[in-house]
Amino acid sequence: MDRAARTAHANCLAERRNHLTIRLAKLLLLVGIALFYSLVVFNNVTDFDTNYQFVRHVLSMDSTMPGNHGMWRAMTSPAVHLAFYIGIIAWEIVTTILLWWGAVSLFRALRLDSARFNAAKRVPVAALTMSLLMWLVAFLAIGGEWFLMWQSHIWNGQEAAFRNFAMVALVLLFIVQPDTDAQP
Repeated sequence: MDRAARTAHANCLAERRNHLTIRLAKLLLLVGIALFYSLVVFNNVTDFDTNYQFVRHVLSMDSTMPGNHGMWRAMTSPAVHLAFYIGIIAWEIVTTILLWWGAVSLFRALRLDSARFNAAKRVPVAALTMSLLMWLVAFLAIGGEWFLMWQSHIWNGQEAAFRNFAMVALVLLFIVQPDTDAQP
């Protein structure tokens, strides 16, 4: 093999390692989010009452500013509290399953051509979108604005919800970056 052929071969191997490094980064970040969700579900199931109390207080609006004119929105029925909380846990379980399924899909496509790797991103994108919608809709919009969670000094989960939303959004933005067969 002459010098030019060796150089071309070395460049090709370096490019393949770079592709693999970027793809591995996407996979590992997705696995990190899947692990996070697995622990969230585990905690919500094994310590059911702690987060149930959070949901109960937010929906009851019992720690919002006194005299606010939004108290007509309060839901004080334990059955409604339980339904909301079980709905959140179900949402988290579905998201967790999709995240792990997506991680397996990316792992299987890790060494395939870019078109197949990009196609394997469908499930992770759906899972991460479900996560974003949970933090945005359930916590920031409904909890934060409709039930005025922002007014509570004790039962205010907006900061944590935003942190989780931002973390998931950054991973989603990285994963949706198209992979090509000629990455820089």
